[in-house]
Amino acid sequence: SEQLNRFAGFGIGLASLFTENVLAHPCIVLRRQCQVNYHARNYNLTPFTIVNIMYSINKTQGPRALWKGMGSTFIVQGITLGTEGIISEFTPLPRELSHKWNLKQIGGHLLLKGLTHVIAMPFYSASLIETVQSEIIRDNPGILDCVKEGIGRVVGMGVPHSKRLLPLMVLTFPTALHGVLHYVISSIVQKLVLFVLKRDNSHNRPTESSTSVQSMLDAYFPELIASFAASLCADVMLYPLETVLHRLHIQGTRTIIDNTDLGYEVLPINTQYEGMRDCINTIKREEGMLGFYKGFGAVIVQYTLHVAVLQLTKIMYSTLLQNVS
Repeated sequence: SEQLNRFAGFGIGLASLFTENVLAHPCIVLRRQCQVNYHARNYNLTPFTIVNIMYSINKTQGPRALWKGMGSTFIVQGITLGTEGIISEFTPLPRELSHKWNLKQIGGHLLLKGLTHVIAMPFYSASLIETVQSEIIRDNPGILDCVKEGIGRVVGMGVPHSKRLLPLMVLTFPTALHGVLHYVISSIVQKLVLFVLKRDNSHNRPTESSTSVQSMLDAYFPELIASFAASLCADVMLYPLETVLHRLHIQGTRTIIDNTDLGYEVLPINTQYEGMRDCINTIKREEGMLGFYKGFGAVIVQYTLHVAVLQLTKIMYSTLLQNVS
């Protein structure tokens, strides 16, 4: 029973990771393309239009167009984790908060998160370009191209960029702000949801026969539901800031994206924002407040997929454990 529980926990975690990073990737590709597409007449705020565009892109360019840049998103996650580990090793900044935390510890912890995002920023930029660049016009990128491009961006070498490319200094504040806020919101929501779920569980003690199944589900599902709710809340609350961030990152990189109104044809990105404030004002003026939510339908599709996989895993494990016990 102990071994089965461990195996089940591993399997559930794996299913969740797979959904987050592989199954949901087309949603991330489309969400980013819509966010940077200032030409778009169709804002793709609902899942229906998003699924429609996915279908068109898949039909005209093949499935690879929906999974582009997936390798580089893994690399950026790796760089982020590695950087955080290295900084916390060599500085007094805490990687985890102890139970007896104080304000100084929280400040140090958030500073660590901010620094990590700033160091990973050029690679995030390169990965963002890989996910939005149209499959029609690009040659096959190597798996480590995003590292090469990121380093090139720091030292000012490599790919020819246009004069409108924003210096990394201009991108530092919005990148760190988005990263830290995302972390803060998701941490708070996760703790709250876990607290509520654990409190509910302690009230509903199951009968003996269903104990092993129930305890197994009680052990792993609250964690998954909490992290799901945390990501969802942070993504929804910070969506406008993410739109601004992605537009600033992509400016001047000579990126050509798919036309998200039609699902075929391509469009160049030629924005001329001077910085974060200018970008916010321009979007408000030219695209209206909903302009900050372009591609929001992709978030709905992404989290619907999550719920479906969560439910499926839950049903599979309940059945499996009942049969075994």
